[in-house]
Amino acid sequence: MGCGLKRCGDKEYYCTVELTLQVIGGKWKPIILWYLFTDGTRRFGELKKAMPNITQKMLTQQLRELEADGLVHREVYPQVPPKVEYSLTELGNSVMPVMRTMCEWGQTYEQASGRASGGVAEQAANGRDAA
Repeated sequence: MGCGLKRCGDKEYYCTVELTLQVIGGKWKPIILWYLFTDGTRRFGELKKAMPNITQKMLTQQLRELEADGLVHREVYPQVPPKVEYSLTELGNSVMPVMRTMCEWGQTYEQASGRASGGVAEQAANGRDAA
């Protein structure tokens, strides 16, 4: 059973799973969403510090895309130096059950594969998630 080409804003897709992955998929978007959910409102530098392997350019790009898709709210305070905070919108919060399920699946996979090593394995052994 096939679906025809659909459009939602600037996104083209054939099924809603494809649309979902366009909105929250990739290497960094799920991690950004997870940090904003678990840590609450954060400034750019706080997000960058939490994800040391992401470049400033990539974090900026991913936050802009999440904001354009309505998952992240960007609040700019008129002060010097400029203060910008990021938080999840209602739509962003609505994806958290999916993110929790992905996190649980990752923990199950980690244990089943027996491939975990280093900090991730230690965090899992202590009952903390790596994300």
